[in-house]
Amino acid sequence: MNNLLQGKKGIIFGALNDKSIAWQVALKCHEQGAQFVLTNAPIAMRMGEINQLAATCNNAQIIPCDVSKNEDMENLIDKSMEILGGKIDFILHSVGMSMNIRKGKIYTELDYKFMHDTIDISSISFHRLLATCYKKDAINEWGSVIALTYIAAQRIFPDYSEMADAKSLLESVARSFGYHYGKSKKVRINTISQSPTKTTAGSGVKGFGDFFDYAAALSPLGNADAVQCAEYCALMFSDFSRMVTMQNLFHDGGFNNTGFSPDVFEVVKNPE
Repeated sequence: MNNLLQGKKGIIFGALNDKSIAWQVALKCHEQGAQFVLTNAPIAMRMGEINQLAATCNNAQIIPCDVSKNEDMENLIDKSMEILGGKIDFILHSVGMSMNIRKGKIYTELDYKFMHDTIDISSISFHRLLATCYKKDAINEWGSVIALTYIAAQRIFPDYSEMADAKSLLESVARSFGYHYGKSKKVRINTISQSPTKTTAGSGVKGFGDFFDYAAALSPLGNADAVQCAEYCALMFSDFSRMVTMQNLFHDGGFNNTGFSPDVFEVVKNPE
């Protein structure tokens, strides 16, 4: 299907490199006719390749944003509306960071300053984004906002550590703000719970490779990759999903509902 997002305008957070889900979402939205601005933290922009992505997407504008700062978020929304010539139709929140995981700290011995930063950047930033848009009336009616999450918000994956708490709060914000934004402006807010994906951030979690293989074996359809997630995001940004809101949408090949698969034994018996 072509031009699914023709005429729609948006903001895409979190594209670092071509392994990023946000990078693939930008490519898919561009392919489907959308206009958008790209944003990431200033340090991530220096580390990543976002200029290359912008050039590919019709020279999309890039706006730096530290999502932990109110003034940065307000600047992002104001400049986005100025660049795009009006209100926004869709937003992707693909933001997450844990210094405790980076430093190898186990869940029972977390550094609370690091934990505060994790929650602020990974979860509260979503509330900050939505509250800023709400205050500025920045999103069109029937607009769509998606945040990326993970099933560790509901189930224990020990090495995912405090990010599980952050994702739980992220999903709660989507439900709570989804009610208020839906009632006042008919704006849809959902989270997508994605398969383990070989992104730069995901691959940094201890034991990621083993769990990736386990999830692929357990899931009837296998793991959903970043391109497939981008396709799902495009659908959720489109008018074909206009009555879906306040949901945590599993995009994981059936992993979340599968208790057992004999294929898992093959992974355990024959690890690569």
